[in-house]
Amino acid sequence: MTILLVEQDARALQKLQSLVGALRPQAALLSFTGSLEALAAARQREIDVAFLSAAMPELSGLDLGRYLKDMYPQVNLVFLSDGPEQAMEALVLHASGYVVRPVGEAALQRELDDLRHPAFQESGKRVFAQTFGNFDLFVDGQPVAFKYTRTKEIVALLVNNRGAQTTNGEIIAALWEDDGDPEKKASYLSNLRQDLQNTMAKLKLTGIIVKQRGSLGIAADRIECDLYDWLARKKQSRYRYLGDYMNQYSWAETLHAELDEINWAMEDED
Repeated sequence: MTILLVEQDARALQKLQSLVGALRPQAALLSFTGSLEALAAARQREIDVAFLSAAMPELSGLDLGRYLKDMYPQVNLVFLSDGPEQAMEALVLHASGYVVRPVGEAALQRELDDLRHPAFQESGKRVFAQTFGNFDLFVDGQPVAFKYTRTKEIVALLVNNRGAQTTNGEIIAALWEDDGDPEKKASYLSNLRQDLQNTMAKLKLTGIIVKQRGSLGIAADRIECDLYDWLARKKQSRYRYLGDYMNQYSWAETLHAELDEINWAMEDED
């Protein structure tokens, strides 16, 4: 679960982060004193729950909530305010909750236990692959740290190939194109495969990477992935494709173009 926290006052934000962190220790917390910075972060990572100060400079918490709803229709919005004046606007946004300051543990516990979209809290899968924007891999809500950056790129390539077995030759061609000595690349790939195996073992993940002789694949049915959900459910997906896909990798451009075409076709249907 990823929880966004936005409070203009740094002390209030620190208190909010401490309380929410204690109530949901497994959640990834993204904390900001500015709405624009929070919005930029939300474009890079899916948000499950957002605690937003209703009154903020530049971009109000209510307007930020509208943007979040556009990106993630089932996001749980909880607004924080000094009084009930903005409760009606929050209601129009189908907010999950509304808390009047001072914000205490009991109030936060109540909101977290009674989210508007409770099924959104857990997918039942430990692994989440983020492909929209920059690629990243999360396990139990935390980004995975690989020994080599190329190992992460291999995982991205396997996710991009959506479960299809990808040969060593295809991996080498994608990662290095025509650069360098083929024998050295094969040796380097062997090290990367070992790093991948060690990382998965350390995280106690079995069966996520499907190994065959001379090839690798991702067990697509065992991970949560924004790309897979969007392709399967389109407008009903909990994720939104906004024109960015695995921005770090040039080899992703082929599928990126296909996603653009699918998205344009969806817009034409409206």
